Amino acid sequence: MSGALAAGLALALLAVLLSAILLLAGRFLRVEEDRRLEKLVTLLPGTNCGACGQPGCRAFAEALLAGEAAPAGCSVSSPEARQRIADFLDVPVGAAERRVARLACAGDRNTARFLAEYREDYRGESRCSAAAVVDAGGKACAWGCLGLGDCERSCDFDAIAMSPSGLPVVDEVKCTACGDCVRACPKDLFRIVPEQQPLWVACNNPLEGNELLAACKVACTACERCVRDAPDWLTLHHNLPVPVPGAPGRPPRSAIDRCPTGAIVWIENGKPQRGASARLPSALRARKQTASTQHP
Repeated sequence: MSGALAAGLALALLAVLLSAILLLAGRFLRVEEDRRLEKLVTLLPGTNCGACGQPGCRAFAEALLAGEAAPAGCSVSSPEARQRIADFLDVPVGAAERRVARLACAGDRNTARFLAEYREDYRGESRCSAAAVVDAGGKACAWGCLGLGDCERSCDFDAIAMSPSGLPVVDEVKCTACGDCVRACPKDLFRIVPEQQPLWVACNNPLEGNELLAACKVACTACERCVRDAPDWLTLHHNLPVPVPGAPGRPPRSAIDRCPTGAIVWIENGKPQRGASARLPSALRARKQTASTQHP
């Protein structure tokens, strides 16, 4: 027998042996897939948005079958669809804290200054992602919303619409907290937060001082009045008030009343409401702001 023939036979025997080992391993190490999985996947919306905390609907279905999630965790499904999932699995629907997307900017065309306007004869791409790479987008506040609607286009649930003044408005009833707007915004202005969180800071500028008002009239100047009025619920981080994790109870509405610019608002039924100081006529507000600066 020639050496080439012997080598060929040896390789053939090795291939047969390895195939047999793989077949045996597949037989004895195989994990049986729950037969309910495919049906359960069809009961889910199929958006693969990740709002449930899983990378996709199939992964969420696997978590449901493992008892690691409840049907209520799918915020995209309707209440009726979540009930069908619960009935199919013979488990309670469960409860999940509803979350929504909110915009950390209130600087529209009426309150924020632009260094360059987007003219009707502009031939470039009218997208925030494109504008942001050119001198941060042409807005005097480099952290502000550019108003070109990337978030609106990214939302598959029609929960975002651009206002006439150039800011996206989130319909919290339609919002599913899928996070697409978070990923679409080049300025990182959207946050996914609990719907029942009433205090919201509509600013993302990490600087401080009244000089910011030259760029945006509704900027947070880090005056800390809201933090002093609600110390158990708010703290200052990077010159912006943020909720204290695990704060007890519901924060007081008075936390927004001394904000001179209305940068911190109270969200009621999805609608932002400014405090008493921000609602004053501008001249009176300026005098009160000067007095507060001298005697905080």
